[in-house]
Amino acid sequence: MAEYEKRGYLTQDFKMFHLIDKKKREFEFHYHDFNKIVILIRGNVTYCIEGKSYDLKPYDMVLVNAGDVHCPIVHSSAVYERIIIYISPEFLCAHKNDSYDLGYCFLRATKEKSNVLRIPSMQSSKLYQVCRELESSFQDEDYASELYQNLLFLEFMIHLNRAVLHDSLTYMETASSNEKILSVLEFLNTHLTDDITIDSLAEQFFTSKYYLMHSFKEETGYTIGSYLTMKRLRYARELIADGMPVTQACFECGFKNYSTFSRSYKKNFGVSPTLR
Repeated sequence: MAEYEKRGYLTQDFKMFHLIDKKKREFEFHYHDFNKIVILIRGNVTYCIEGKSYDLKPYDMVLVNAGDVHCPIVHSSAVYERIIIYISPEFLCAHKNDSYDLGYCFLRATKEKSNVLRIPSMQSSKLYQVCRELESSFQDEDYASELYQNLLFLEFMIHLNRAVLHDSLTYMETASSNEKILSVLEFLNTHLTDDITIDSLAEQFFTSKYYLMHSFKEETGYTIGSYLTMKRLRYARELIADGMPVTQACFECGFKNYSTFSRSYKKNFGVSPTLR
């Protein structure tokens, strides 16, 4: 699986970074096992997520679901500054009941088929104010500083979800996208357990397999096979975590050979599929 790489590790509920690149950098397509929020402060950047590309403006907010293939493209040597927040899926699941769901903002973004939110007057909003207070809290060593940091993070997520629920923002359209590849991505994600081949996909979408393979790699940074493997492994891990026997999970998620599944799982997650 050299075509793609999992980046970053998260062993707590959330992490926050304020990064500034003063020289132009090139980033590769990658994914995370956690959800991610990026707030652009400044820079000439296009953000690519699962075959979609967005030209960002300062204070745009990018929502990336766990497992989404993504990559920022920096177009100039202008300073690239952003705030990044990692959020564990377990934290979002723990803060979901009949009254609220702190993961709703990510679900809504998926429903709207847009990963980028633009909030009017973001700089002066309560959401951004709390975001900056949260950032400052990492330097706080006063009484109950960790508890205060957690409270600020909860407040940030509440304000974000309120903005989404009250439609006080705009979901940005993609700057460019290959509609055929977007359709292929949607098909793959809804048919992970099917027996899928390049030939069957090309026939399904009325295109040549050579065009399909080239365009898919160009738009996502992955080969179709690598993309399918990554998504199936993530699905298998969810099944195992829910109590399904490992062998059953292997075949349920679309693998045909247990040895191949086991090797891929360990290479991707660092542990054998028998360990949680």
